[in-house]
Amino acid sequence: MSKLLKLTKALSLLIKKPYLLNNVLNDNDVFKDQIIKTYKLPNGLPQIDLAVLFPEFSEEVFPYAYLSGGSLPTDIALLKGLAKKYNVSDYFEIGTWRGESVANMATVVPHCYTMNLADETMLKMKLSENYIRSQRYFSKNLKNVTHIHAHSHEFDFNTLNKKFDMVFIDGDHHYDAIKKDTETAFNIIKNEKSIIVWHDYASSPENIRWDVMKGILDGTPHDKRHKLFHVSHTLCAVYLNDNFPTQELQPYALPNKVFNVKLEKKDISVI
Repeated sequence: MSKLLKLTKALSLLIKKPYLLNNVLNDNDVFKDQIIKTYKLPNGLPQIDLAVLFPEFSEEVFPYAYLSGGSLPTDIALLKGLAKKYNVSDYFEIGTWRGESVANMATVVPHCYTMNLADETMLKMKLSENYIRSQRYFSKNLKNVTHIHAHSHEFDFNTLNKKFDMVFIDGDHHYDAIKKDTETAFNIIKNEKSIIVWHDYASSPENIRWDVMKGILDGTPHDKRHKLFHVSHTLCAVYLNDNFPTQELQPYALPNKVFNVKLEKKDISVI
């Protein structure tokens, strides 16, 4: 098919279905081009090596279901490692899902808050009953976890009368939502030592989600963008006001470390 014929066919489709234009505007390459033009970051955020961040890296991740939609074990280990390294006492996350991440954090942080849409809201969205029943599965009975049933873009965070040492953003991963949740996160952290972690900055540890990255950059105050990093071997970006050597992401580079993974099935009754 010639380029002219393709263009004619594409224009015809857009006239019939104008909503298809969103697919073009939201294409990952479009966001990448915008980031390169605006922020001059063709290889993504500077990367901190996980082993440099935690020289004696060793974490137990439990509970962990190995089901769809969850974090990598290294993502949860990162959260726990940061909480211990920086003495986090107040933790907030946007996006509870099964409650795996907050259940893990509850083992190392005294006060945990997690926000997710109310069940009634999800029912109105026609989400499946199994999906809704899975919400908060691992965290609903934990005494040091406060569950907030609300939309992060509509909730009045001032009603909490509280600031947080660490915020984990793992809700809606579209550009506009990431930008808004990022702005919120910088408003609810305690001070310059506080930490923000974004899940799904990458679709795999070596592949950036440029739409998410653009939301993070655009939502972060100008004077704090130089403290944004990607942590190697994870899907996560972090705001960390600390000094570490960094490197550029190099997809398919030879492995420079390995991890010892021990899998042990637990009976669900121990949760």
